[in-house]
Amino acid sequence: MQMSISDGSPLSRVSEPRSVNHEDEKTNLALVLDSFKDKYSTFPKERGWMGENLYMYRGYWFTSKTAFAIETTIAMQNTFQAHSTDIYLITQPKAGTTWIKALVFATVNRFKYKTNSLLTHPLRTFNPHKCVPFVELEFLSNFPTYTNQHQPRIFGTHKPYTVLPQSIHDAGCRLVYVCRNPKDILVSWFLFANKMSDRPRVQMTLDEMFEVYTKGLMPYGPYWDHVKEHYKVSLEQPTRILFLTYEEMKRDTPNTVKRLAEFLGCPFSKEEEAKGVVEEITALCSFETLKEVNQLGNYRDGVTNESFFREGKVGGWSKYLTAEMSQTLDDITNENFKGLDISF
Repeated sequence: MQMSISDGSPLSRVSEPRSVNHEDEKTNLALVLDSFKDKYSTFPKERGWMGENLYMYRGYWFTSKTAFAIETTIAMQNTFQAHSTDIYLITQPKAGTTWIKALVFATVNRFKYKTNSLLTHPLRTFNPHKCVPFVELEFLSNFPTYTNQHQPRIFGTHKPYTVLPQSIHDAGCRLVYVCRNPKDILVSWFLFANKMSDRPRVQMTLDEMFEVYTKGLMPYGPYWDHVKEHYKVSLEQPTRILFLTYEEMKRDTPNTVKRLAEFLGCPFSKEEEAKGVVEEITALCSFETLKEVNQLGNYRDGVTNESFFREGKVGGWSKYLTAEMSQTLDDITNENFKGLDISF
């Protein structure tokens, strides 16, 4: 079993993403599940999201028996090998994951792909999750996206800071963290999860989702701890982790693109800015453009490309949450973020 992402096919496959061999992935996942099936048997356990058992590991809740579950998280701790030039895009689910993947991919690869091309740019053809893979799936793959020769490698993950593989910390990789108003996350995740069919799940009502969410009984939860952890590290190590909010990204996307480029070591030249390259990337990665590209096809079995593009708005929660729900979330957020410069 090849438990490393240091081998594989050339990055050119990003422009023509490989067809994922789900049988290889399933085989490797089965080995991980078998190897670590007893490792978490004594961990705290609660029934939570979608009626699933959740297990607490290093202060956070995880599901089991999937590529993104507790077994893979534990397996990656000491076996995943990061490169010092790696870039990790970290979010809670539904906090802007797809968008930040597109923005960073387009920014870092702007010298390789013309951002104004409607035909040749990968983001004009493929889902951003194909261009920037989740690190967990790369870990389980026999043929990862990146080769040793390609730098930087760009990965996405929802993992809390304290459960990232140790080599990511040791290598000093750059991390980009995006958080979002928990009200919008709750609603977006509720609508997304109830229509996924990649495996059987208990359908939840919004009231049930609200209850487990506020208790933190969600994958990678509690939400507030996840955010605070990354925020505090961004203050301590500002050259290593860039902390963004979805709301500020929506408010001024061109400035976000420039901040990303500066942070990732590939700032825009005055000539590029004069030619409108920042605006081209902003347009290429806009919700409208990405949604148009992703109307058809599947990202993975049971997960369609279009399911990642619902509204992309700020404040959509107001159409779903009651005033009481809103106030409860405000109270929890204000208590947890007291003294922190985090606002939505």
